Amino acid sequence: MTAGAQQLVLPFAHDEHTLRDQLQKLTGRTLYLIITDNATSMLSIRKKTENITVRLHRMFLHAGTDVCIEVADFIRKGRCNSPLLRSFIRQNSSLLKQKPPFKVKPRVIGEHYCLKTIYESLNSEYFGGTITVPITWGRGSSAQRVRMRTLGSYNVNTETIRINPLLDKRSVPAYFLEFIVYHEMLHAYLGIKNRNGRRSIHSKEFRLHEKKFRHYSKAMEWEGKRFGAGRRRGKAE
Repeated sequence: MTAGAQQLVLPFAHDEHTLRDQLQKLTGRTLYLIITDNATSMLSIRKKTENITVRLHRMFLHAGTDVCIEVADFIRKGRCNSPLLRSFIRQNSSLLKQKPPFKVKPRVIGEHYCLKTIYESLNSEYFGGTITVPITWGRGSSAQRVRMRTLGSYNVNTETIRINPLLDKRSVPAYFLEFIVYHEMLHAYLGIKNRNGRRSIHSKEFRLHEKKFRHYSKAMEWEGKRFGAGRRRGKAE
């Protein structure tokens, strides 16, 4: 190398085993690590008794120590303030597999509520900014059709969250709309499992995560009073 030449420093590249070892050291827990190409959720955690399964997008094989520390914090707490984690995902978004184009431009601004603001706040608080699916208000419907529809849905094929415009009213509390959005984001975060040939959409694990929403009890009480026990809160398509 000639005098004065700059040495090119490349980011350290983990393999699956070294990354798992580093995260185990940072968390003090035994982990089962799965590297994915999932373009919906960059990071998800499943805890069963003493077993912890961590699913990470392969972009994290190039994560530095500072990002790994935030991932470890997320594993321990289930949520965290993760500015470096969100920044890392944005910077490596080119590594995500291309999705089919969203045919209709997402509509996030309603008459009373902005879905984008709610989505970004929940993504930061509960998911470490790892959810990347688009969200939109659904199309308007007659009152009769609205009564037959769910309040929100997550479409697995288009990887899109739709929220019923029935909720874009001043009479609907913000905490209830936030809960519906959180419910659909959980579908994107946990994915849809198949058990004995049948899809398990609202599993026991899903229900446990659902109850972590800060206004869960209040949202359930308002839903029962406003829509009744038979109302379908949300679904995965």
